Amino acid sequence: MEMRLEVVVVPVADVDRAKSFYEGLGWRLDADVITGPDFRVVQVTPPGSGCSVIFGTGVTRAWPGSAQGLQLIVDDIEAARAELAGHGVQVSEVFHDAAGVFHHAGADARVVGLAPDRQSYGSFVSFADPDGNQWFVQEVTTRLPGR
Repeated sequence: MEMRLEVVVVPVADVDRAKSFYEGLGWRLDADVITGPDFRVVQVTPPGSGCSVIFGTGVTRAWPGSAQGLQLIVDDIEAARAELAGHGVQVSEVFHDAAGVFHHAGADARVVGLAPDRQSYGSFVSFADPDGNQWFVQEVTTRLPGR
């Protein structure tokens, strides 16, 4: 049976601020539903993604800013960095992992610059939303077999 990831919940403190931030990235607003003072759900979707992001009031007990390691995939990491910066986002320099495998938590083992030979899956940038939820953007130019 196929299982597809549909939604990721991101904990935020200020729903309107988060909505403005994600819409400012060019993410599509899918829903903004308020059913009362204790429940509001906002759903946004990154361009080209089959998975959406939900945040709001009463949708998670996680602490605002506690989502770490959220991952977006792009074809061109330098263009993605420029686009994020163009939207006013504080985005890291392009980096790769010192071990050449996958990024470490936080900024540990980062080497500034593209992965050697611009290896697919090897180059990243990172940014955070206004609450501190941490996103990584990874360049994938050639998918691994079976992907």
